[in-house]
Amino acid sequence: MIADFHTHTIFSDGELVPSELIRRAAYSGISTLAITDHADFSNIEFILSNIIKICDKINSLNINISNNFRVMPGVEITHVPPSLIGGAVSLARKSGAVIVIVHGETLNEPVEKGTNSAALKEDIDILAHPGLITEEDTLDAKKNGIYLELSYRKGHCLSNGHVFGIAKKTGANLVISSDAHSPNDIMNEKIYNNVAYGTGLNNRELEKIKTNALNIVHKYYP
Repeated sequence: MIADFHTHTIFSDGELVPSELIRRAAYSGISTLAITDHADFSNIEFILSNIIKICDKINSLNINISNNFRVMPGVEITHVPPSLIGGAVSLARKSGAVIVIVHGETLNEPVEKGTNSAALKEDIDILAHPGLITEEDTLDAKKNGIYLELSYRKGHCLSNGHVFGIAKKTGANLVISSDAHSPNDIMNEKIYNNVAYGTGLNNRELEKIKTNALNIVHKYYP
């Protein structure tokens, strides 16, 4: 199973309407897709009210495009001050987000210091591209059942090696995501696997990541 829990549409800074993103992802072999547009207090409810509509319609078709294809509504809480992340996460859950991720302290954007720590104390699923995450924060991720992301996206992927190394040391769980904004960002199985291999994972570790993805899906769709 190939799952991608981090993608964007025209409801934030992506290039595609949700239907096209969904179709391209399914065609590429993705079996579970989460649409997680950039969100803060100004647009959380707006994004989710629209994304939920298309997710419900696609899922109701019950079409077997690729291993029981499913699309999940979500958001990526982005550049919200650390002290406000909890409120944003709560609003997202109340607004119907199945998957909630937080835009972590990536190396190529001026994310406020303390974002990783604050996010890992909240009800989120994934901390995206967490940059040079500390061992203390990684232990919080493990304790709270939050997954750390290995990213396919240019710039964000710069810290994949660090994230993998510290997760391996602490036992924190990982996922692989595309952070897709355009058609060229959508992963197929070869790309997905190469993100892992390029980071230094072996086949056993890659299979563990695929199991982690399945566990996320089963958490919300038993």
